[in-house]
Amino acid sequence: MRLVIVRHAEAEPGKPDELRPLTARGREQAIELGERLTARDLVPEAVVTSPLVRARETAEALGLGEVAVDDRLAPGAAAEDVLAAAAGRGETVLVVAHQPDCGRMVAALTDGPEPPFPPAGYAVVDLEGDG
Repeated sequence: MRLVIVRHAEAEPGKPDELRPLTARGREQAIELGERLTARDLVPEAVVTSPLVRARETAEALGLGEVAVDDRLAPGAAAEDVLAAAAGRGETVLVVAHQPDCGRMVAALTDGPEPPFPPAGYAVVDLEGDG
């Protein structure tokens, strides 16, 4: 399985945290990321997102297909949560989550260092088997 792990795009500050929407720039970031992923042939069979507004808006703005919400991708998600959320959804699955979770997930799944994850940043993780 191939995971494309995406950090949500730039969000408005404020409270409650769960309801913070994307900024106008954040929406542009997500659209641009969707275009870059498509150009790199990283079009997923499934898009799964955290339930928080900014993550859902990012997933939708990517324009890469129908979006499924999975509570396991909320802030605090770990590598096991991503694997569970992606299981059975296809060979290439894109997940939208939060930082510092994204960096920690990639490090755990690759046994490597935590990569930087700016807003609308992404990493590709290729896994053995079907997750």
